[in-house]
Amino acid sequence: MSITPLAAVRPAHRPAPLFRGRIGRDARSGHYAVPHRYRLHLSTACPDGLRLAVGHSLLGLDTRCPVTLLPAVPDCPDGGHTALRPLYEASAHHYTGPAHEPVLSDDWSGRIVSTHTPDILRDLDLLRPDDRAGLYPAGLESVIEAVERMCAEGIEEAAQRAGRAGADPGERAAALDTLLDTLSRLERRLSGEEYLADGRLTAADIELWVTLVQLDTVHRCHLDASAVHRVAGHRALWAYARRLAAHPAFGRHLDLDGIARRHHGRCQGLEAAGAAVQILDWASHAAHTPGACRR
Repeated sequence: MSITPLAAVRPAHRPAPLFRGRIGRDARSGHYAVPHRYRLHLSTACPDGLRLAVGHSLLGLDTRCPVTLLPAVPDCPDGGHTALRPLYEASAHHYTGPAHEPVLSDDWSGRIVSTHTPDILRDLDLLRPDDRAGLYPAGLESVIEAVERMCAEGIEEAAQRAGRAGADPGERAAALDTLLDTLSRLERRLSGEEYLADGRLTAADIELWVTLVQLDTVHRCHLDASAVHRVAGHRALWAYARRLAAHPAFGRHLDLDGIARRHHGRCQGLEAAGAAVQILDWASHAAHTPGACRR
């Protein structure tokens, strides 16, 4: 299936991760792909934490790679988590920066393997049981990477610029056009298709679904009502989001209250009329299954 319309989006620029070890990629690191050795530390109120929680469930890693859940709102003034500080201090000599999540740690050494979400999700693929399908099927790498770029720049960054208080009206209008154009491309791709690639769930679906959750629960609060109605007009796209919310590996990790508290604790922007125009009733669609992540 052609991915040309998606690949037109420029690459996203993410902050450089502090730790970027890999599982099974470099024998010198000693990070072998064995079960029961590694642990995830995450908050599902954080978009990256939600991505990893969904991927962890789809891969069936509950017993192979335990998860330590962190509070929705970090408890340190610098935005870090007190519970993660011992790991950071053990992994970097005289470390004084914030102890951010998510983290993949090595229980054998008590040190951090990686804080880079895309790498962590790819490496979790190596730990999955033999009866679970991988999230990165061979031949679909370009599709998944293109969707990641679209979500980062065409949706998330564009939505932030479109709702930025005090910004030039022309800049906001241009950002909204970028957002709507990206959503329209995805709408066309999902019209008549259940998933984004290969007729099955992949990492591309995790990326898009989490981005849509953020768009509706966070970014729309800073858009005007007219803009939100135009965003909501992509029926196939939101039907897809609703369908995945009902999937146990997705919806049971939704912490709507945590997302709201995290957003309000960080955001200094002005709320706009779009805050009153909810696109999906996520709570009613989400599948809540006990034991989604085990400590």
